[in-house]
Amino acid sequence: MQVVIAGGRGFLGGALSRRLTARGHRVTVLTRRPAPGRAGEVAWTPDGGTGPWARTLENIDVLVNLAGEGIGDKRWSAARKRALVESRVLATTSLAQALHLVASPPAVVVSASGIGYYGPRGDDTITEDEPAGDDFIAQMAAAWEAAAAPMTEFSRLVLLRSGLVMGHGGALAQMRLPYSLGIGGRLGSGRQWLPWIALDDWTGIVSHLMTDDRAHGPFNVTSPEPVTNATFTTALGRALHRPTILPVPPFLLRIAVGEVAETLLTGQRAVPAKAQALGYEFGTPSIDEALRVALA
Repeated sequence: MQVVIAGGRGFLGGALSRRLTARGHRVTVLTRRPAPGRAGEVAWTPDGGTGPWARTLENIDVLVNLAGEGIGDKRWSAARKRALVESRVLATTSLAQALHLVASPPAVVVSASGIGYYGPRGDDTITEDEPAGDDFIAQMAAAWEAAAAPMTEFSRLVLLRSGLVMGHGGALAQMRLPYSLGIGGRLGSGRQWLPWIALDDWTGIVSHLMTDDRAHGPFNVTSPEPVTNATFTTALGRALHRPTILPVPPFLLRIAVGEVAETLLTGQRAVPAKAQALGYEFGTPSIDEALRVALA
């Protein structure tokens, strides 16, 4: 297959590119800052319009859209919220507009979203049939998916509502330091659910959805075994051989990270109902095994 990955130099895009390349597929990466002399990278300005990069979408098999700034790396000021939304919606709009310009658009578009689409849901088990929530993260994910919707005019569209991906990098890399120092602990009560997935399963599901013609619409890209924050905290401490006896009170978390705390103190007990219905078999359904591999 010929695959274009928009935003392909990040944690997830890099892992997907390596998997596809290792299996003999040809991958082109659209990125804001191509590395000088690196083959297979094309300069992309995802500002809601199109440019010379649009030619890369001609006569390819799959377009993967992973563009979007990191959610939890800065406090959410009004300007930061606007940047988070625009980095997703404008990039996706650019790609949708570009598909209007090519004579032979890709058969499949796989576009990122997030498991926060559902908003805080307590202990309810969440499948892809559930509606969007009404908090900031949920509404951002809904806007992201709406920007991708016009692509159905040209291509089979798959939306990735991804959970926390466990791999060497990403959010886990940010968590590692405090836990390694023995000062990590559950957040608040620890009863909030954490939808997660091992990196190999994330790339595995995405690869499966590219080639399975039955795959349409949103998919929860999560492990079939979601865990609570308390269970995850204990597992991470066990993997690092460090204690996890210092819980973080909600008020301290709110002081430290502001509104981001509300996302960390709530969650979704999401399950990958549609991926399992298509027959995807998870290689790493256990959080302990996923952390062991990610931290090796």
